Amino acid sequence: MKFMELGFRPDTFYTVEAVRSVSSDLQNDLIIQVKSTKYLLHKFPMLSKCLRLKDLVSSQSQEPETSQEQKVIQLVDFPGETEAFELCAKFCYGITITLSAHNVVAVRCAAEYLGMTEEVELGETENLVQRLEHFLTSCVFKSWRDSLVALQTTKALPSWSEDLGITSRCIEAIANGVNASPGDDFSNVMETGLSRNRSRRRRDESLCNGKAESSRWWGEDLADLDLDLYKRTMVAIKSSNRNVSPRLIGNALRIYASKWLPSIEESSPVLESVISLLPTQRSAVPCSFLLQLLKTVNVMNVSPTSKMELAVKAGNQLDKATVSELLIPLSDKSGMLYDVDVVTMMVKQFLSQISPERRPTRTQHRRSRSEENMEEIQEIRGSLSSSSFPPLLVKVAKLVDSYLQEVARDVNLTVSNFVELAESIPDLSRISHDDLYKAIDIYLQVHQKIDKIERKRLCRILDCKKLSVEASKNAAQNQLLPLRVIVQILFVEQARASIVTNTNNITNNETAVLRRSFTTRREEDADLERVEVKPNGGFQSTPSRFMALCSIPRQPKKMFCKLLSISRSLSQRI
Repeated sequence: MKFMELGFRPDTFYTVEAVRSVSSDLQNDLIIQVKSTKYLLHKFPMLSKCLRLKDLVSSQSQEPETSQEQKVIQLVDFPGETEAFELCAKFCYGITITLSAHNVVAVRCAAEYLGMTEEVELGETENLVQRLEHFLTSCVFKSWRDSLVALQTTKALPSWSEDLGITSRCIEAIANGVNASPGDDFSNVMETGLSRNRSRRRRDESLCNGKAESSRWWGEDLADLDLDLYKRTMVAIKSSNRNVSPRLIGNALRIYASKWLPSIEESSPVLESVISLLPTQRSAVPCSFLLQLLKTVNVMNVSPTSKMELAVKAGNQLDKATVSELLIPLSDKSGMLYDVDVVTMMVKQFLSQISPERRPTRTQHRRSRSEENMEEIQEIRGSLSSSSFPPLLVKVAKLVDSYLQEVARDVNLTVSNFVELAESIPDLSRISHDDLYKAIDIYLQVHQKIDKIERKRLCRILDCKKLSVEASKNAAQNQLLPLRVIVQILFVEQARASIVTNTNNITNNETAVLRRSFTTRREEDADLERVEVKPNGGFQSTPSRFMALCSIPRQPKKMFCKLLSISRSLSQRI
């Protein structure tokens, strides 16, 4: 931290019965009162540098004298109170004073109040105001640490600091310090100012080396600021000309929120300010932090706009969330334990990021039962093949199904909320419906009093063709499911068994035909070895392979070709 000393005389101020005086051979002729403290001073050193005191004494001398006692000059609403005034008075007497970032703001405001400028006395080159401005510009605002300390002291004198431009200049210096490149001299000053302990030195060295994860140091330091100053500082950092990683902004906001939100009874302004400062980039803020803010939003009285903004940001990276993080408590009149609507909103936001050509769509047209029966086996075979869809969407589908298993235990969860969230995931994104079936089973066990219409509506989202063998066996014996669903599950299992049986038969027939073909080929090879050459150059041989193939009846040849084609088509589909 930088210091500045002014004056050369020793300190001669002393206190007698709550009155501050200066040791001098001259009789004091000026009484000034600041708050409850009186100062017995002299007019010559004080009036020669303080324009306001000079005017007050001049106006006082023009008033009619009522008594022989000296009149006390009251300095009402003096900025910085007695500490700042005494430093100004010592400067007038030439007594040595020490200025730093801790007291320079208060002294600067006090000097402005007293009118300590070069206009007081001709020939005076630099009064206290000019020297303080020089110290602020050349030392305080050149050091990130000193700028932060000075900014923190402005909260005691907000109006004076704003009028003198001290607050804005401190914020500008801090913003430039955060963005300082490793080659700037400013970063060296900053490193020296932050070398109080070994851990911060390591982080500063990492910052100079360009390591992004080390930038938490300025986020921790800025977290000590009040809300208004913090918000203005973060806006200045984000809008500065130099590049700052959005992830670093997000880390700084996370540090501030974790420090202030749990400790403030009315944290709505803090929460809304943090939300408004969040970067727009997708990975700038961890999804876990956004979901934690959403949990806090539901507890506090925060505007719906802020909640919507958080839901959109969290939905953009929903694939990084966990089930426990999505269990957002809901405190409203509905009685529901968790906010299912906001999770549905996040799922829709996540799907909006996927291009339409890659996004699986839900089939809107429902075919007749006869058409479904005619194509049932083809659909079962097609479900066994691999489809091309975004892997992140598959991950989100599994996350939603696991989330449904948790919220299904809520007795106040409606079928509409359950179905809306389940249907927000496209059909093709669910490779298996086992997790969805578990969620439906849990819901039916907890809500056994729902009517048949709601039960059918709930089970309509289940695709029996995507259930595993174990899940199908369990579902076929589940008395809570509608009868139509159980019949459909049995039909799917019968179709699967038929496919497996036909495949085994085709494989056995194909093996027998290949064996016969192999035996015929061996016989033909033996016949070729017995070929004899006639004297006139002709050949005399037993039946060739062509004759052997031609000797196979026509009907077996057709069956053989048909079996081969069926086997190949099945191997391509399965």
